[in-house]
Amino acid sequence: MALVTGAAQGLGRATAFRLAAAGFAVAVNDICDDGRLTEVASRIGGIAVPADISDPAAGPAMVEAVASELGPVYLLVANAAAMAMAPFLECEPRDWWRQIDVNLSGHFRIIQAVIPGMRAQGRGRIVIIASGWGVIGHQNATAYAASKSGLIALTKGLGRELGLQGILTNAIAPSFIDTEQLRVDADDAGITLDEMRQRYRQQIPIRRLASTADIAAAVAFLAGPGSGAMVGQILQPNGGVTRTRA
Repeated sequence: MALVTGAAQGLGRATAFRLAAAGFAVAVNDICDDGRLTEVASRIGGIAVPADISDPAAGPAMVEAVASELGPVYLLVANAAAMAMAPFLECEPRDWWRQIDVNLSGHFRIIQAVIPGMRAQGRGRIVIIASGWGVIGHQNATAYAASKSGLIALTKGLGRELGLQGILTNAIAPSFIDTEQLRVDADDAGITLDEMRQRYRQQIPIRRLASTADIAAAVAFLAGPGSGAMVGQILQPNGGVTRTRA
């Protein structure tokens, strides 16, 4: 079975639908349930498990609840994210720690919680949603980029540590995905959402923003039988934005 964090909307939602279509029983998580999480779970025949993963106790408790109802997690998609933008010297400590606590520490605890069940099965898949900004950085998003860079390092470490146990960890580092989260970028730049989309298109060699379906397809690949040789890798489905970067 699969657990997808941050699944009430955007990429997490698309991923939940994609995995359900591939035959997974899916538990969907988000910070709270305003109706959207339950709606996703209902449509895919899964379960909704709202929890704020920045709470040190909430993430592990959620994993335990999922295992009790659906069995141990075979696939974890670590997608939930917090994001705030501001010049570095104006970054408030609470914004810094919120992004670290959700994006990095929250998933650290969830990964620790799912590993025993994966070991018991003798196999497992962990797919971490990082970010292109964790690879190359981004102005006014240093805290977010730092948290995502930490996830990339976590991916590489887990790949080495868990691979021999049949638990394969990989990450996806998209750049610009056409979701409502782009409003954060637009507000920071002082322009409209459509203007932000157009500005980002000009930075992409193929001149197209990634769709949530594009990234969900990459998740499905890493979750499927064709990716058995992928361990500790960072996929960058970004239209060529980082094509010449290490």
